[in-house]
Amino acid sequence: MKKYWPAAAGVVAAVAIAAPSAVGAPTETSTISTISTISATSATSVATGTAARTEPAEVTPAKAAVPAPNPVRTVRPGERVDAGRGFTVWLTRDGKHWTGPDGYENFRSVVDGNIDRSEPGVSHQSEGDGTGVFHSGLYYGTRKAGRVELSDTEGHKTVATLIALPGRPDWGVWYAHTGPADGNGGSSLGVTLYDRTGRLLAELPGFDFPAGRG
Repeated sequence: MKKYWPAAAGVVAAVAIAAPSAVGAPTETSTISTISTISATSATSVATGTAARTEPAEVTPAKAAVPAPNPVRTVRPGERVDAGRGFTVWLTRDGKHWTGPDGYENFRSVVDGNIDRSEPGVSHQSEGDGTGVFHSGLYYGTRKAGRVELSDTEGHKTVATLIALPGRPDWGVWYAHTGPADGNGGSSLGVTLYDRTGRLLAELPGFDFPAGRG
């Protein structure tokens, strides 16, 4: 609005100077003309200023996207995790530990050279009976694990639970339960590892070998 006021003042000055030089023009008439010019100029300035102050339309800010939850649960070294149905799993820097209802402790190392952590992979151990099968294993060679699935020959899939130690290590443990054993402890189920975008990282086909190995 400020940029219009100097122009108005200029018009007023021009009228005031021109009025006395008019031949035979009465003083009263010049005064009235000056006032009319000022009024017209002021009205134009006010109108223009009002238009310049028009408030912009209110914009509602977009809501920030909520990040997806981490699919891997972080656990402390040695922290016992209840895996259900009498099974317990825990991790140490050396690898995976677990016990079943019988209380017997099992161990799968990640440092003994039996797995190649330079590329993504999975292992599979299973044990069960006519009431159900407990499956577990290692996933390794990636810090972006997103999902581990077990699948049978008919295409039925079971999504496993993932756990890992703090510090985004390149390995962790998965576990899941399925229905009753099919004669080989559930080892015929294939295991597939995906990253957090759903990209396939590694596959382990099912094998027909006794439960508890793999």
